[in-house]
Amino acid sequence: MLKASINTQTFDIQSDKSGISVNSQPFNWDLVEIKDGNFHILYNNRSFNAEVLEADYQAKSFLIKINNHKHSISVKDRFDLLLDQLGMSNANSAKVNDLKAPMPGLIVDIKVQVGDSVKKGDTILILEAMKMENVLKATGEGTVKNIKIIPKQNVEKNQVLIEFE
Repeated sequence: MLKASINTQTFDIQSDKSGISVNSQPFNWDLVEIKDGNFHILYNNRSFNAEVLEADYQAKSFLIKINNHKHSISVKDRFDLLLDQLGMSNANSAKVNDLKAPMPGLIVDIKVQVGDSVKKGDTILILEAMKMENVLKATGEGTVKNIKIIPKQNVEKNQVLIEFE
């Protein structure tokens, strides 16, 4: 299950063996990629040209032009929806001066060292939780001031993992 927000409207998208449904209604379309980022779509006997103008895969947001009309799209997958249900939807919006654990887990790998400069979106560490590896990324720019954890260490939700200057 996905939730997609397109401009100001929200849609529930389901995909299974029988096909795709949008808001519980079958969605029958034909999509062909013409070249990187450009697509031809047939839907309800109408033809559409689509072009991906911007794609931020980390934020799951896209700017797409369909027949010369721009549409902003943001997507939430089942994991984002689960985090919303658990009240952890703002887990990755920690202050720039520290990185906190968004959930309990095990530190698998630390990708930075004290003194390293990071930019928004840089991988900081990998946290294993619920049998999944979660890549924690920098929420802003800064310099690593202190690393308060080590690999193979168990951490609790909201525990400060790394401090930034």
